[in-house]
Amino acid sequence: MGVVVLKYDMIAFLLSVFLIFTYYAYLSRRTKQYPNLSAHALNEKVRYQWVQMIMNSGGKMDILAIQTIRNSVMAANFMASTAILLIIGTLNISDKIGQFALDWQYNLLAVNYSSELWQIKLSLLLLDFFITFFFFSMSIRFFNHVGYMINLKTHASLVSLDENIYKQSCAYLNKAGAYYTLGTRAIFFSLPIILWIFGPYSLILATIILIVGLAMLDKAPMSGVASKGDS
Repeated sequence: MGVVVLKYDMIAFLLSVFLIFTYYAYLSRRTKQYPNLSAHALNEKVRYQWVQMIMNSGGKMDILAIQTIRNSVMAANFMASTAILLIIGTLNISDKIGQFALDWQYNLLAVNYSSELWQIKLSLLLLDFFITFFFFSMSIRFFNHVGYMINLKTHASLVSLDENIYKQSCAYLNKAGAYYTLGTRAIFFSLPIILWIFGPYSLILATIILIVGLAMLDKAPMSGVASKGDS
């Protein structure tokens, strides 16, 4: 019976991964066909326009730029610190959660649940939190670079250099935003893994709920107006 439970868990895990990859493949295709419907494409355009506004202001918006970058760094730093706390907390209470999960599944399925499978689930959860910390740390790194680059003054004799700095600032800011988004998604992905501890059916249900939530977040807030304008 333990082998049967392990088989169900692996099938549920593979199905969960398949559902997530299918959703992102659909999202990528939809974004290419209808970029105005994507919140990510909209955010990227807004960042380009924001950098252009700041760099063409002649130094009048330097304080605004620094405050905005500082707020972004603080938000990413808070999330990175949260990821570290989640790692420490998971390690500290892993034995209690593991025993509770084993008792839960034993009473529910009336089988001897494998302790090794629980360790695999815990390792995946810790890996997810480590990846979350990495993404938010990289986001802080690129936000810091943008803070130095965006306040460079325009000079008539350095037109080509200024154009390169503008493009590089946009690229760095969008990369920082992309890492922040990936870190947030990694936090979201930890929820199905946590519920997986309580059984394969919980994993499938959590994955479906997560995909529904992501579909709502990935749609641009004004997509209805944008789609009418495009048609």
